[in-house]
Amino acid sequence: MDVKEFEARQRAREYFHSLSVLPGAWTVIRVDGRGFSRLTEQRFDKPFDARFCDLMVVTAQALLTELGGRYAYTESDEISVLLDPASDLFGRGVEKLVSISAGVASAAFTHAATEPAHFDARLWVGVGVEDVADYFSWRQSDATRSALNGWCYWTLRKDGQSPRQANRTLDGAGTSDKNELLYRHGINFNDLPTWQRRGIGLWWETYEHQGFDPVRATPVTTTRRRMKTERELPMKDAYRQLITAVATSRN
Repeated sequence: MDVKEFEARQRAREYFHSLSVLPGAWTVIRVDGRGFSRLTEQRFDKPFDARFCDLMVVTAQALLTELGGRYAYTESDEISVLLDPASDLFGRGVEKLVSISAGVASAAFTHAATEPAHFDARLWVGVGVEDVADYFSWRQSDATRSALNGWCYWTLRKDGQSPRQANRTLDGAGTSDKNELLYRHGINFNDLPTWQRRGIGLWWETYEHQGFDPVRATPVTTTRRRMKTERELPMKDAYRQLITAVATSRN
């Protein structure tokens, strides 16, 4: 068999390698920690630990930088990064986008934590800014729900219940029931740190930098770009407005 023909036959079997995101589509890459329940239970406080949060922020910063994203959002052990619809990163190839994103996240977290960690990745696609706002509102709602569940579960565990007992206690409980459970233990869910309940957002912003021109001996003002990390995110309509503004910004 001809060598070129043989190579062509093998490449034809790399079916998923040819998949790509449609031009002009809004793309979000979401990475999730693999086996993080075991990792966090061994090293970090429950239900939340500021040290773990900082590691996720460092990882989100690496992803936002490496992918050239517009916005990154992290809650629990996941990070979502919004790409510009005009982005042609890796030729918009799905296989490259998810595999390299997972690799960057794994490397960044491992380097910061000095302990091996692994992420997997998936890809979401939308057709407009409204879809983007829907996506990040969905993930923030998940953050709030997970935070409430986590606080209830670990409050019961610290109160002496076994994992099975705690899960049984929470089975079928509604939001008001869970808030009441925490209140009985002296915890007001709405008073907990905002980043625990709503997640953390990161995006690029421009700012004016004051400097000095030694040649002309005059002060100068230049515009620079930096990454903003917001731990006090708004919610509902205000959050949707923030997402829309960041997504359409030219920073």
